[in-house]
Amino acid sequence: MAAAAGKAAAAAYGHGESGGGRGGGFLGPRVPAEVEAMARGVQDVGQETFRRLLKVTVNALEGKDCKESVKLIAESTNLSEEQLAFLISGMYTLLREALRLPLSTFKQEVFKEDLKELRIPEDFIVDFCSIVFGNSSLARALQPSILMMMKLSDGTAHRFEVPIAKFQELRYNVALILKEMNDLEKRSILKIQD
Repeated sequence: MAAAAGKAAAAAYGHGESGGGRGGGFLGPRVPAEVEAMARGVQDVGQETFRRLLKVTVNALEGKDCKESVKLIAESTNLSEEQLAFLISGMYTLLREALRLPLSTFKQEVFKEDLKELRIPEDFIVDFCSIVFGNSSLARALQPSILMMMKLSDGTAHRFEVPIAKFQELRYNVALILKEMNDLEKRSILKIQD
């Protein structure tokens, strides 16, 4: 009994055996439980509701707060909170995994086939494809970044995110300026005081 409960808990969190036994596609050898639950639940959702859920999911991937949007969808549809949670978490996992792959090796036809194997309706597959293969701003939003904090001389602190490429550029320019300052100091043209 305890083993069965453990397997059920593991499946609910995307660990252990996959319920459908499918795998090997872009989601890895085992399809995550939340994606399978989403694929089953999405059969009963209309296209308008699906697109609203997809928009919420994309906003979540971009790091935006989606509580109000989810609340509005819950009020305007006959979906329970649990159904909404299954749908959104499955879409989130599916899109997150697909957007991690480089487009140079990840082909749209392969993605479509994987979604067909999950029995996702054709109209919804088209929408998923438009997000993964047609939305470069989302791909940019999912690029790693560095969180920086600057303390100014007046005591105020400012936090901001910097894409890794911009951070490397900043690092290079700071090193270049320090080197030039050091060269100037060595030539005794300009003495820098602390």
